[in-house]
Amino acid sequence: MQLYHHPYSLDSQKVRLALEEKGIDYTSFHMNPITGKNLRPSFFRMNPTAKLPVFQNGSHVIFDTIEIIQYIERIAVVSVNNDSIAFSSDEVIQWMHKIQEWNPKFFTLSHVPEKYRQAVSKFFRRVLIARMAESPDLASSYHRKLKEAYHTEEKLRDPEVVRWSKEHLIRLLDEIEDSLSKTYIAGEEFSMADRLSKTAYIAGEEFSMADVMFIPVLARLALLNLEDEYINSRPNMAKYWSLVQQRPSYKKVIGRYFGGWRKYRTLAKTWCFIRLRNTLKKY
Repeated sequence: MQLYHHPYSLDSQKVRLALEEKGIDYTSFHMNPITGKNLRPSFFRMNPTAKLPVFQNGSHVIFDTIEIIQYIERIAVVSVNNDSIAFSSDEVIQWMHKIQEWNPKFFTLSHVPEKYRQAVSKFFRRVLIARMAESPDLASSYHRKLKEAYHTEEKLRDPEVVRWSKEHLIRLLDEIEDSLSKTYIAGEEFSMADRLSKTAYIAGEEFSMADVMFIPVLARLALLNLEDEYINSRPNMAKYWSLVQQRPSYKKVIGRYFGGWRKYRTLAKTWCFIRLRNTLKKY
């Protein structure tokens, strides 16, 4: 099984968390979308959208994030003879779709300094034009991606688009905060020790694929230095965020790249790559 992904990709993080939580072995292929590696002709022929992640098992190729995670669940149930492993409940699946409905693109880009955003966008467009010249048979698909890049820049200039994305995120966070509050034990008949012994996750007391879908959203907010505004301002979510960061899957998939000083190293490495390629005019 192969996974084409990158640490910057929020959907890639979701799939990798699922793979780690289920203990599924896979071969990892890094495709940095910021430097345009996902636009290479060989990958573009397999996936004309160039979006990440892409999961391949033999001839079976899946592009949709939720479909990949549900496929991983089926593999785990079949390959591991353990009664404790089961498919996600209807409630968990509903949460997965609800979380996936929020598109982080415009929210994220609106918090990136304009000089960096413009430089990356310009580099990305030049990569597309270069790939178009190299592979005429894919010219129409590359052209669609080029139009999409211009369309993204245009929509970012519309304050309503950014406002809608922010409001959608706030609604999602508030709903999950409310769900987390219902999971903790309430009532005077329980001691504080009893309350603390209960772990609150999105769909109940057990960690689920709903949490796998949501953790990268919080990680993105932390990466943008927005923890105080969006996470710490919600007490149950702040506890939840502290808890999930201790999971081995989080440390491997996200923490090793964006934990503390590491995020500056990760981002600086890509920024230097883009500056060098622009200077050498190598796309």
